[in-house]
Amino acid sequence: MNTTINPRQLKNIIIHLFSKSKKYLLVLPVLAILFFLFYNLILKDLPSASAIGLKTYPQSSKIYDRNGKLLYTIYTSKNQTFVPLNQIPKELKNATIAIEDKNFYKHGAIDIRGITRALYFTLFKKQVQGGSTITQQLVKNSILTSERTITRKVKEIFLSFFVEALYSKDKILEMYLNQVSYGGTAWGVQSASLVYFDKPVSRLNLAESAFIAALPEAPSLYSPFGSHPEEGKKRQIEVLKRMKEQGYITKAQEEKAKNYPLIFSKFRDRIEAPHFVFYVKDLLVEKYGQKMVEQGGLNITTSLDLSLQHFAQNTIASEVAKLEEYNVSNAAALITDPKTGEILAMIGSKDYFSENIDGNVNIVLSKRQPGSSIKPINYATGLIKGYTAATPFIDKKTCFPNPGKTPYCPVNYDGKFHGVVQMRFALGNSFNIPAVKMLKANGLEAMIATAEAMGIKSFKEPQRYGLSLTLGGGEVTMIEMGQAFGVFANLGYKTDLHPILKVEDSYGKILEEYKPPKSFIFGEKVIPEGVAFIISHILQDNGARLTEFGGNSPLKIKDYPVAVKTGTTNDFRDNWTIGYTPSYVVGVWVGNNNNEPMQGLVSGITGAAPIWHKLMAHLIQENPPEPLQKPDNVYGKTICSTSGLLPPPEGTPDRCPTRFEYFIKGTEPTKIDPGRQKTFIDKATGDIAKKTQTDNIEEKNELIITDPTGDSYCLTCPHPEPSPTP
Repeated sequence: MNTTINPRQLKNIIIHLFSKSKKYLLVLPVLAILFFLFYNLILKDLPSASAIGLKTYPQSSKIYDRNGKLLYTIYTSKNQTFVPLNQIPKELKNATIAIEDKNFYKHGAIDIRGITRALYFTLFKKQVQGGSTITQQLVKNSILTSERTITRKVKEIFLSFFVEALYSKDKILEMYLNQVSYGGTAWGVQSASLVYFDKPVSRLNLAESAFIAALPEAPSLYSPFGSHPEEGKKRQIEVLKRMKEQGYITKAQEEKAKNYPLIFSKFRDRIEAPHFVFYVKDLLVEKYGQKMVEQGGLNITTSLDLSLQHFAQNTIASEVAKLEEYNVSNAAALITDPKTGEILAMIGSKDYFSENIDGNVNIVLSKRQPGSSIKPINYATGLIKGYTAATPFIDKKTCFPNPGKTPYCPVNYDGKFHGVVQMRFALGNSFNIPAVKMLKANGLEAMIATAEAMGIKSFKEPQRYGLSLTLGGGEVTMIEMGQAFGVFANLGYKTDLHPILKVEDSYGKILEEYKPPKSFIFGEKVIPEGVAFIISHILQDNGARLTEFGGNSPLKIKDYPVAVKTGTTNDFRDNWTIGYTPSYVVGVWVGNNNNEPMQGLVSGITGAAPIWHKLMAHLIQENPPEPLQKPDNVYGKTICSTSGLLPPPEGTPDRCPTRFEYFIKGTEPTKIDPGRQKTFIDKATGDIAKKTQTDNIEEKNELIITDPTGDSYCLTCPHPEPSPTP
């Protein structure tokens, strides 16, 4: 059936209307204009509804590394085999209707209630919902483009009425199930069944049918071979829920299908850097649409360095093998250029194809607790608020009020207390109690705001984290951490990550291209330069971490200036090391995908650090050292290594020990250390008396330090805890 109306037919319609009555004389010009507009915009190029059965011939898209090495060919052909409706399991037909168009057999070409509901949720609930019927989806995918325009939508609705007039509901469902994309080479249910379960569609059970039915909405996202295989399982559960609600299955059948173990076929296509490839593919689909990416013949040049990728992958495989005694089964890594945001390597797991460790899950994109590796952002917030690298913290047993719950009493990783510890050494040695005190002084909202400005968007529930946020109580992704640490490397400037350098269409036309300037840092300034410099200087300072890490840990790479921070969660489920130079950011995670705790990891230098060391050493081995560039508003001063104040003149009795420190202009100390001060001492303990204490006390001259939370510490009083090290 040809739906095209030619100009002669349109002319006859107008003449017929004119001859009927003179009263149409005034409205005829308006009608004529409307008819001509409708013809030129809608009817002129409208394909025949019968074309819905015609085949198209897609072109493959190719993804390359930065040097032109092929990483992956995205589906070189359209794998499609027709299967009659009577050979498709009723479970698959019902599942498709339940999730895509529950009133398919009740409405016509369009579903007014579905469209109304979609508009309501989009406009008032800010939730995008589809309102298209199966017939509309068939028309859109088979004979129209995927462009999002009003004209195309009108054509889709117009043709849907013709399709409904030409074909029965069963035939429309049959065509849909045979022509819709299920991801990759899988077009139609027969191909999908073979690709995902390695068996014909007629042999699919309820659980498998529900999974297949779940795919068309977002095949790339829900694919078991993609970056987020867990999303496919969530979608399958939603399909089963809809089937139960609509009466297709019982509650018992729903539960049995939900718990049925889905065994997917082996992924057999040639592929390099699979986690990175699927990450890039997801980005492309989001921008250009599924059809363009899988059939449009695109050529995509990425930022990945395949030789570096291979080195990192091999390093992870060999190092994880050494960690078996610690119950460590997996690791991941991310390497970026902080100046340009280019991702140079992305290893989402030890082995993408390993089912034992859920290797196809991309840990780089997964939310994990960062442990103490998040602390630099907390201390950066403190520097922004005017605290300094010389600000003293009292590291002693401290419990913080926690309304409605047990008081929060953090402990240090080594189980000790360290007395007075200035920020430089608190961060360098990763002491927990000073970090919690820093967050208490900053305020939770301030730290979250700094983290978000630096690229961490995952902190959505501040009321759930509390003060533990600075110890890694909130989950983040490695890609967010790489972005944030890149801000430190860039002296306060955030450069968005750019895994894609160029996209060309099948004719060689450049659709997008990223050409970052190589000679200078660019991007958005999100924290002051001085703050980034001081945090980086602390993280480079091997002397600042001597107490906990020693002088020759894996965090030190010869005498090369490299900033680095470790992190291990209290439950030993996540172990991180993240470090950087002005040219590279390297993040490494080790652990288990199933969240089993590791064993025997006493610090961050046991698990991820050796891997990080090898990767960073490989990157910088041919490069000269890159010293930090001190901003003009950062000054160096000699200060007391106890109070952080200016030292008294030489020869002053009880003059404080001193050291050198950097300060941002306006935050440098102006007061001279007062030395011993009169204070009331508890005779029984020999320590500072409590404020409410009135008996058994005496006034003495002692050296007293007070930290930002108001806690005081007597340096010259006897303490069971170790004395602070200047």
